[in-house]
Amino acid sequence: MSVKKPSPQWKKFQPPGQDPAIIPIHQNPGVVNMNINAEMQQMAPGFPRGRETGLIDKKQHSYGFIQCCDRDARLFFHYSEYNGDVETLKIGEAVEFQMSFDRRTGKPVAVGVVKVDPTIVSAEILSDEKVQGTIVQEAKQIKQKNGTVPGAQDGLGRVTYVHNGECFFLPYGLDDLVGTSTTPKAGDDVLFQIATDKRDGKIRARNVESLESANQRYVGVVCSMKDTFGFIERADIVKEIFFHYSEFKGDITELILGDDVAFGVQIRNNKEVAVDIERLPEGTVIFEDIAVEPAKGKILKTIKASNRRPSEALAGRIMYETPKGLIEIPYGEKDQRGDCTLLQGDTVEFQIATDRRDKLQRATNIALMEETFDYSGEIRETGMIAALKDGYGFIYCADRDARMFFHFSEFMDLTYSPHLQDELQFTVDQDASQPTRQVATRIKHLNKGSVCFMNVLSPVYIGTIDKEPSTHKNQGKNKDGEPGNIIYDYEGVIQQISYFLKEVTDQNTMPHFGDKVDFQIGEVKSTGKKEAVKVRVVLRNIAGRCLGYIATLKDNYGFIETSDHEKEVFFHFSSFSGDTNDLELGDEVEYTLARKSSKVSAENMRKLNKGTIPPDEIVREKGTLQGRITRPMRIVNTEQEEYCGLVQAMDDDGNDMDEAYPYGITSLADKRDFLQKDDVVRFQVARTKKDSALRAVNIGALRKFIRAKVDSVKGQYGFINFEAEEGKKLFFHMTEVHDSAVIQPGDEVEFVLVQNQRNGKYSACTLRKITDTRRPERLLSRLKSITEDNSTYKVITIRNPRGPDSGKGFQPRTPWNPPVP
Repeated sequence: MSVKKPSPQWKKFQPPGQDPAIIPIHQNPGVVNMNINAEMQQMAPGFPRGRETGLIDKKQHSYGFIQCCDRDARLFFHYSEYNGDVETLKIGEAVEFQMSFDRRTGKPVAVGVVKVDPTIVSAEILSDEKVQGTIVQEAKQIKQKNGTVPGAQDGLGRVTYVHNGECFFLPYGLDDLVGTSTTPKAGDDVLFQIATDKRDGKIRARNVESLESANQRYVGVVCSMKDTFGFIERADIVKEIFFHYSEFKGDITELILGDDVAFGVQIRNNKEVAVDIERLPEGTVIFEDIAVEPAKGKILKTIKASNRRPSEALAGRIMYETPKGLIEIPYGEKDQRGDCTLLQGDTVEFQIATDRRDKLQRATNIALMEETFDYSGEIRETGMIAALKDGYGFIYCADRDARMFFHFSEFMDLTYSPHLQDELQFTVDQDASQPTRQVATRIKHLNKGSVCFMNVLSPVYIGTIDKEPSTHKNQGKNKDGEPGNIIYDYEGVIQQISYFLKEVTDQNTMPHFGDKVDFQIGEVKSTGKKEAVKVRVVLRNIAGRCLGYIATLKDNYGFIETSDHEKEVFFHFSSFSGDTNDLELGDEVEYTLARKSSKVSAENMRKLNKGTIPPDEIVREKGTLQGRITRPMRIVNTEQEEYCGLVQAMDDDGNDMDEAYPYGITSLADKRDFLQKDDVVRFQVARTKKDSALRAVNIGALRKFIRAKVDSVKGQYGFINFEAEEGKKLFFHMTEVHDSAVIQPGDEVEFVLVQNQRNGKYSACTLRKITDTRRPERLLSRLKSITEDNSTYKVITIRNPRGPDSGKGFQPRTPWNPPVP
């Protein structure tokens, strides 16, 4: 029995591994080794030094061959040079490699072989425009006979075309036919593209299309418009086609970008142009099909305008999982649902759109999912909308003392419409346009009550209102107005804490000065400041209801004389529950005291009926006294500390007596007559209800009235022809005119001369009108010159007025006859 010896070829066989005979210039596929000797460069002068593409042409046990796409060459490669599993590498697949040289033979070889996308590998260059020609020989399907493989030229047809007066013949195959279900016959006119082989320069016809099918109608969308021409994005192939405005059927001014159109295609100057253009209803042209079922994935690459190349329309990438494994899908700037900021690693929901022309897929209708924040680790803050503008607004942050800018485009929910005081959750990021400013992004709307601006402590405290908060909101930073104060006892130490009106539990039962309240303490998270919250009235300060009299009225404020006549209290017209025009000096009112800005003022005022406050009892045995004002009221002299005036009693001879009596606004018989120092008065004495103290009442001035004529009237004041000071006419105010008489220049009035205690100036008070203004002499003389005209209408008495005896009028007047003696 003989044993077959192994073939000598197997002795030289080496398993897949690094072939030491190959020059190691492929250690870094992106770098060409420059240590190649001169002899090898002479063997292959001008050899490419960059990466090339090609197709796997043949495979053996440990090596194979690659057909170059860019030149007419066929290169050997060892399996050790393939970056991947050789078993999965198939004949015809596209690869990328770099050329090197074998050390032993000096022949060129391929190294650094990697598999690439077949769509980017092509051995031919197609013409941009289609050419019109005629079929002279039909392409046929060739069957294999006896196991032989058909030749490269077997079954090819021929098409002829004319260019620059010369006739050319180009081959084509059945695989080159497009746009028709029937094979063109000899003599048929066709359109085709000219393909030039990059390796040997040979040309042939590709994308052969029957002219009948070429005359069919196409659809597309107007994508560009210039002065007299434009371009249409075709819906059948990924290409734009030129058109002239004269080819549009209709008014070209009505055609706009984005319109759907139908058109035909013609060859003019060896270029395709759109002709016979008609506008279609909106939505007729569909470029892609969008999957109904949404997919979920993660952002692998975001779109940044600064890093995106101008030609890269779909710069973003999303990775999602399918039954076949992880797949990467691109997306563009307009594929996001809204403009919310997307970050790398975000979980998003999207739909897959498939282009009908080239079957390319992209992600569209991309929406950020809330589950992103569960694992992203980003800090989410909360707040409330403080202001809204046109397209943007500001958020009052709950976690920091700041107002954060935001844009409406950052809302995750596109159906949400923002309103003031809406509660939000957001992420704080740097503004790309202004690096020094922070903005709110990735905003989510929260339910009412979700945001907490302060931490409320559990203990409940009891306190007393020391100052009421302002009811008027400010326009500045503090929108809640001035706070109030509560005084309370904390572990034996008197403390005070502020509160705002919004923190009162029952808005219909507002606490007032002196009321007992219970409350809790809240600590503002953004500032750490403590405030009283959940304020509730537990005991009203009944003694806090005060009585008094209107003592002074100004433009929008006044003063109240207390019921004990000892002091005056400020009030603002807004504190009066009624029409302030109905208030008069001496009116009885009820009010509460409130402390505001370290001052006590009257609040919650209401007018009382006359006599509600019991009057002081007059001491009849004193009778009517005569006296002299030694101290006026503070209304007259604002520099004095005492509110009450003081009147010194005098005897019949005008000498001062020992008794001096205080008086206030209620003591004046004429509430508008503000007595001056040293004025002589008559008065009575009354005893107060509170402490039986004696005071002057029913005071009337014994003044000398002066008569003069009014010189001029200017609105609410005027001047009298009387010189109290040298060279100056006497001033008066309309409020000093009695009985609301109408004063005009020339009227004669009587008045009292008074001197202002602060500035020493004189003025007229207690004005009374004496006579009306005499008509000018020119009017009187004109009336005298008017004669009776019989042509005018006359007045005839029809019925006399009712007489004093309730009769039917006065009796006719009879002449009086004196009695006969």
